[in-house]
Amino acid sequence: MTGLSVVWSPDYTAHDVPDHHRFPMGKYEAVARRLVADGIVASFGAFHAPIAAPASWLELAHDGAYVDGVLTQSLPDDVQRRIGFKVTEPIARRARTSAAGTTLAARLALGQGAAASAAGGSHHASREGGAGFCVFNDVGVAASVLLAEGAISRALVIDLDVHQGDGTARIFEGDDRVFTLSLHCEKNWPRRKARSDLDIGLPDGMGDADYLAALSDALDIVLDGPKPDLVFYNAGVDPHADDRLGLLSLSDNGLLARDRMVADRVMALGLPLCGVLGGGYSRDVEALAGRHAGMFRALGESLARYA
Repeated sequence: MTGLSVVWSPDYTAHDVPDHHRFPMGKYEAVARRLVADGIVASFGAFHAPIAAPASWLELAHDGAYVDGVLTQSLPDDVQRRIGFKVTEPIARRARTSAAGTTLAARLALGQGAAASAAGGSHHASREGGAGFCVFNDVGVAASVLLAEGAISRALVIDLDVHQGDGTARIFEGDDRVFTLSLHCEKNWPRRKARSDLDIGLPDGMGDADYLAALSDALDIVLDGPKPDLVFYNAGVDPHADDRLGLLSLSDNGLLARDRMVADRVMALGLPLCGVLGGGYSRDVEALAGRHAGMFRALGESLARYA
Protein backbone atom coordinates (compact mmCIF):
# COMPACT_ATOMS: atom_id res chain seq x y z
CA MET A 1 0.00 0.00 0.00
CA THR A 2 2.64 2.57 0.99
CA GLY A 3 5.85 1.38 -0.63
CA LEU A 4 7.62 1.91 2.69
CA SER A 5 10.42 -0.55 3.49
CA VAL A 6 9.94 -2.02 6.97
CA VAL A 7 12.51 -4.04 8.91
CA TRP A 8 11.31 -6.75 11.30
CA SER A 9 12.54 -10.02 12.74
CA PRO A 10 10.99 -12.68 15.00
CA ASP A 11 14.10 -12.13 17.13
CA TYR A 12 12.72 -8.70 18.09
CA THR A 13 10.70 -10.66 20.67
CA ALA A 14 12.49 -12.36 23.56
CA HIS A 15 10.08 -15.08 24.61
CA ASP A 16 11.60 -15.60 28.04
CA VAL A 17 10.15 -12.28 29.30
CA PRO A 18 6.86 -13.08 31.12
CA ASP A 19 3.59 -11.53 30.01
CA HIS A 20 3.15 -9.74 33.35
CA HIS A 21 6.46 -7.86 32.98
CA ARG A 22 6.11 -4.07 32.81
CA PHE A 23 7.81 -4.13 29.40
CA PRO A 24 5.20 -5.35 26.87
CA MET A 25 7.44 -7.67 24.85
CA GLY A 26 4.45 -9.00 22.93
CA LYS A 27 3.93 -5.70 21.16
CA TYR A 28 6.62 -6.40 18.54
CA GLU A 29 4.77 -9.35 17.04
CA ALA A 30 1.48 -7.44 17.43
CA VAL A 31 2.90 -4.50 15.48
CA ALA A 32 4.10 -6.78 12.68
CA ARG A 33 0.64 -8.42 12.47
CA ARG A 34 -1.01 -5.00 12.40
CA LEU A 35 1.24 -3.72 9.60
CA VAL A 36 0.33 -6.74 7.47
CA ALA A 37 -3.39 -6.53 8.33
CA ASP A 38 -3.46 -2.81 7.43
CA GLY A 39 -1.66 -3.40 4.13
CA ILE A 40 1.31 -1.26 5.13
CA VAL A 41 3.44 -4.37 4.51
CA ALA A 42 2.15 -6.85 1.92
CA SER A 43 2.95 -10.02 3.87
CA PHE A 44 5.33 -11.34 6.49
CA GLY A 45 7.65 -12.30 3.65
CA ALA A 46 7.85 -8.66 2.59
CA PHE A 47 9.61 -7.47 5.74
CA HIS A 48 13.32 -6.78 5.43
CA ALA A 49 15.14 -9.12 7.83
CA PRO A 50 18.21 -7.96 9.76
CA ILE A 51 21.03 -10.11 11.02
CA ALA A 52 22.48 -9.75 14.52
CA ALA A 53 24.86 -6.80 14.82
CA PRO A 54 28.52 -7.77 15.23
CA ALA A 55 30.44 -6.67 18.30
CA SER A 56 32.48 -4.26 16.17
CA TRP A 57 29.33 -2.25 15.42
CA LEU A 58 28.13 -2.27 19.02
CA GLU A 59 31.51 -1.09 20.30
CA LEU A 60 31.24 2.09 18.22
CA ALA A 61 28.51 3.26 20.62
CA HIS A 62 29.17 1.22 23.79
CA ASP A 63 32.04 0.29 26.08
CA GLY A 64 33.71 -2.92 24.90
CA ALA A 65 33.55 -4.63 28.30
CA TYR A 66 29.82 -3.94 28.51
CA VAL A 67 29.26 -5.31 24.99
CA ASP A 68 31.17 -8.46 25.90
CA GLY A 69 29.13 -8.84 29.08
CA VAL A 70 25.89 -8.75 27.10
CA LEU A 71 27.09 -11.13 24.39
CA THR A 72 28.33 -13.66 26.96
CA GLN A 73 25.42 -13.10 29.36
CA SER A 74 27.88 -12.31 32.16
CA LEU A 75 26.82 -8.81 33.25
CA PRO A 76 26.93 -8.04 36.98
CA ASP A 77 23.59 -8.20 38.78
CA ASP A 78 23.49 -4.46 39.43
CA VAL A 79 23.89 -3.72 35.71
CA GLN A 80 21.06 -6.11 34.87
CA ARG A 81 18.85 -4.44 37.49
CA ARG A 82 19.45 -1.05 35.83
CA ILE A 83 18.40 -2.55 32.51
CA GLY A 84 15.27 -4.10 33.98
CA PHE A 85 15.82 -7.53 32.42
CA LYS A 86 17.95 -10.51 33.25
CA VAL A 87 20.20 -10.48 30.18
CA THR A 88 19.67 -13.97 28.82
CA GLU A 89 20.67 -15.27 25.40
CA PRO A 90 17.27 -14.32 23.86
CA ILE A 91 17.54 -10.79 25.33
CA ALA A 92 21.10 -10.43 23.99
CA ARG A 93 20.01 -11.71 20.56
CA ARG A 94 17.05 -9.33 20.56
CA ALA A 95 19.25 -6.34 21.40
CA ARG A 96 21.80 -7.22 18.70
CA THR A 97 19.07 -7.76 16.10
CA SER A 98 17.29 -4.53 17.02
CA ALA A 99 20.52 -2.54 16.63
CA ALA A 100 21.14 -4.18 13.25
CA GLY A 101 17.51 -3.58 12.27
CA THR A 102 17.79 0.16 12.81
CA THR A 103 21.08 0.16 10.90
CA LEU A 104 19.42 -1.66 7.99
CA ALA A 105 16.43 0.72 8.07
CA ALA A 106 18.84 3.67 8.01
CA ARG A 107 20.60 2.26 4.93
CA LEU A 108 17.25 1.73 3.23
CA ALA A 109 16.17 5.27 4.09
CA LEU A 110 19.32 6.68 2.50
CA GLY A 111 18.49 4.88 -0.73
CA GLN A 112 14.71 5.24 -0.78
CA GLY A 113 13.88 8.41 1.15
CA ALA A 114 12.32 6.70 4.18
CA ALA A 115 12.25 3.36 5.96
CA ALA A 116 11.45 2.11 9.45
CA SER A 117 12.21 -0.67 11.89
CA ALA A 118 9.38 -2.32 13.85
CA ALA A 119 11.55 -2.19 16.96
CA GLY A 120 14.27 0.14 18.25
CA GLY A 121 14.22 3.42 20.07
CA SER A 122 16.26 2.00 22.97
CA HIS A 123 17.40 5.48 23.92
CA HIS A 124 18.31 5.00 27.61
CA ALA A 125 21.36 2.84 26.84
CA SER A 126 24.49 4.99 27.06
CA ARG A 127 28.10 4.32 26.25
CA GLU A 128 28.72 2.83 29.70
CA GLY A 129 25.74 0.45 29.70
CA GLY A 130 22.04 -0.15 29.51
CA ALA A 131 19.10 1.18 31.53
CA GLY A 132 15.33 1.44 31.42
CA PHE A 133 14.67 -1.74 29.37
CA CYS A 134 17.34 -0.66 26.85
CA VAL A 135 20.33 -2.96 26.29
CA PHE A 136 21.98 -1.45 23.20
CA ASN A 137 21.17 2.01 21.84
CA ASP A 138 20.11 1.08 18.32
CA VAL A 139 20.06 4.66 16.98
CA GLY A 140 23.44 5.26 18.59
CA VAL A 141 24.83 2.15 16.92
CA ALA A 142 23.28 2.87 13.51
CA ALA A 143 24.45 6.49 13.40
CA SER A 144 27.94 5.49 14.56
CA VAL A 145 28.22 2.74 11.94
CA LEU A 146 27.15 5.01 9.08
CA LEU A 147 29.44 7.80 10.25
CA ALA A 148 32.39 5.40 10.53
CA GLU A 149 31.72 4.07 7.03
CA GLY A 150 31.44 7.55 5.56
CA ALA A 151 27.88 6.87 4.39
CA ILE A 152 26.79 10.03 6.22
CA SER A 153 28.65 12.98 7.71
CA ARG A 154 25.84 14.48 9.79
CA ALA A 155 22.72 13.07 11.48
CA LEU A 156 19.72 14.48 13.34
CA VAL A 157 17.85 12.56 16.03
CA ILE A 158 14.24 13.62 16.68
CA ASP A 159 13.22 11.81 19.87
CA LEU A 160 9.54 12.14 20.78
CA ASP A 161 9.32 9.32 23.31
CA VAL A 162 7.73 10.60 26.54
CA HIS A 163 11.03 9.94 28.36
CA GLN A 164 14.16 11.95 27.64
CA GLY A 165 16.58 10.32 25.21
CA ASP A 166 19.33 10.51 27.80
CA GLY A 167 21.47 7.63 26.54
CA THR A 168 21.55 8.95 23.00
CA ALA A 169 22.43 12.43 24.28
CA ARG A 170 25.32 11.03 26.30
CA ILE A 171 26.67 8.90 23.43
CA PHE A 172 26.86 11.91 21.13
CA GLU A 173 27.64 14.62 23.67
CA GLY A 174 30.42 16.73 22.20
CA ASP A 175 30.05 15.14 18.75
CA ASP A 176 28.91 17.91 16.43
CA ARG A 177 28.14 15.39 13.68
CA VAL A 178 24.96 14.29 15.49
CA PHE A 179 22.31 16.74 16.73
CA THR A 180 19.95 15.34 19.36
CA LEU A 181 16.46 16.75 20.00
CA SER A 182 14.42 15.37 22.89
CA LEU A 183 10.82 16.52 23.44
CA HIS A 184 9.67 14.77 26.62
CA CYS A 185 7.69 15.02 29.84
CA GLU A 186 10.01 16.98 32.15
CA LYS A 187 8.98 15.30 35.41
CA ASN A 188 9.06 11.78 34.01
CA TRP A 189 11.96 9.31 34.27
CA PRO A 190 14.93 9.64 34.12
CA ARG A 191 15.02 11.99 37.09
CA ARG A 192 18.61 12.95 36.31
CA LYS A 193 18.52 14.30 32.79
CA ALA A 194 21.33 14.30 30.28
CA ARG A 195 22.05 17.27 28.01
CA SER A 196 20.71 16.89 24.49
CA ASP A 197 21.57 19.51 21.90
CA LEU A 198 17.98 20.66 22.31
CA ASP A 199 15.84 19.56 25.26
CA ILE A 200 12.20 20.59 25.56
CA GLY A 201 10.62 19.44 28.80
CA LEU A 202 6.82 19.44 28.77
CA PRO A 203 4.46 19.73 31.76
CA ASP A 204 2.39 16.79 32.99
CA GLY A 205 -0.98 16.32 31.31
CA MET A 206 -0.26 18.24 28.10
CA GLY A 207 -2.79 17.41 25.39
CA ASP A 208 -2.81 17.32 21.60
CA ALA A 209 -3.00 21.00 20.64
CA ASP A 210 -0.28 22.28 22.97
CA TYR A 211 1.97 19.31 22.21
CA LEU A 212 1.71 19.78 18.45
CA ALA A 213 2.45 23.49 18.81
CA ALA A 214 5.56 22.73 20.88
CA LEU A 215 6.67 20.14 18.34
CA SER A 216 6.20 22.53 15.44
CA ASP A 217 8.37 25.12 17.16
CA ALA A 218 11.05 22.50 17.87
CA LEU A 219 11.07 21.35 14.25
CA ASP A 220 11.43 24.95 13.13
CA ILE A 221 14.64 25.14 15.15
CA VAL A 222 16.28 21.85 14.22
CA LEU A 223 15.33 21.86 10.54
CA ASP A 224 16.51 25.45 10.04
CA GLY A 225 20.08 24.52 10.96
CA PRO A 226 22.76 22.66 8.99
CA LYS A 227 21.06 19.96 6.96
CA PRO A 228 21.73 16.38 8.09
CA ASP A 229 22.31 13.52 5.68
CA LEU A 230 19.87 11.38 7.65
CA VAL A 231 17.15 11.92 10.27
CA PHE A 232 16.32 9.32 12.92
CA TYR A 233 12.80 9.53 14.38
CA ASN A 234 12.00 7.86 17.71
CA ALA A 235 8.19 7.66 17.56
CA GLY A 236 7.42 6.36 21.06
CA VAL A 237 3.68 6.25 21.71
CA ASP A 238 4.02 6.60 25.49
CA PRO A 239 2.86 10.26 25.41
CA HIS A 240 -0.63 8.74 25.02
CA ALA A 241 -3.15 9.50 27.77
CA ASP A 242 -3.65 5.78 28.52
CA ASP A 243 0.03 4.88 28.79
CA ARG A 244 1.09 3.43 32.15
CA LEU A 245 4.46 5.23 32.14
CA GLY A 246 3.56 8.42 30.32
CA LEU A 247 2.09 11.43 32.21
CA LEU A 248 1.12 13.28 29.01
CA SER A 249 -2.40 13.19 27.51
CA LEU A 250 -2.20 12.73 23.75
CA SER A 251 -5.01 10.93 21.91
CA ASP A 252 -4.68 8.40 19.11
CA ASN A 253 -5.39 11.19 16.63
CA GLY A 254 -2.83 13.44 18.32
CA LEU A 255 -0.11 10.81 17.97
CA LEU A 256 -0.92 10.29 14.30
CA ALA A 257 -0.88 14.05 13.70
CA ARG A 258 2.52 14.17 15.40
CA ASP A 259 3.90 11.41 13.16
CA ARG A 260 2.53 13.08 10.05
CA MET A 261 4.03 16.43 11.06
CA VAL A 262 7.49 14.95 11.50
CA ALA A 263 7.33 12.93 8.30
CA ASP A 264 6.04 15.80 6.18
CA ARG A 265 8.38 18.44 7.57
CA VAL A 266 11.47 16.26 7.19
CA MET A 267 10.70 14.72 3.83
CA ALA A 268 9.53 17.98 2.26
CA LEU A 269 13.14 19.09 2.66
CA GLY A 270 14.38 16.00 0.82
CA LEU A 271 15.95 14.54 3.96
CA PRO A 272 15.99 10.73 4.37
CA LEU A 273 14.00 9.60 7.40
CA CYS A 274 14.53 6.44 9.48
CA GLY A 275 11.73 5.65 11.94
CA VAL A 276 12.00 3.47 15.05
CA LEU A 277 9.28 2.27 17.39
CA GLY A 278 10.20 3.73 20.78
CA GLY A 279 8.25 3.25 24.01
CA GLY A 280 4.65 2.29 24.64
CA TYR A 281 3.43 0.57 27.80
CA SER A 282 -0.36 0.28 27.66
CA ARG A 283 -1.71 -3.06 28.86
CA ASP A 284 -3.87 -3.41 25.74
CA VAL A 285 -1.24 -4.70 23.32
CA GLU A 286 -3.53 -4.54 20.27
CA ALA A 287 -4.38 -0.90 20.95
CA LEU A 288 -0.68 -0.26 21.45
CA ALA A 289 0.13 -1.88 18.10
CA GLY A 290 -2.43 0.35 16.42
CA ARG A 291 -0.77 3.47 17.82
CA HIS A 292 2.67 2.30 16.73
CA ALA A 293 1.35 1.55 13.25
CA GLY A 294 0.62 5.25 12.80
CA MET A 295 4.31 6.06 12.39
CA PHE A 296 4.63 3.60 9.50
CA ARG A 297 1.47 4.95 7.88
CA ALA A 298 2.71 8.54 8.18
CA LEU A 299 6.12 7.73 6.70
CA GLY A 300 4.50 5.85 3.84
CA GLU A 301 2.13 8.72 3.07
CA SER A 302 4.95 11.25 3.04
CA LEU A 303 7.15 8.97 0.96
CA ALA A 304 4.41 8.85 -1.68
CA ARG A 305 4.19 12.64 -1.69
CA TYR A 306 7.84 13.62 -1.59
CA ALA A 307 10.01 10.78 -2.89
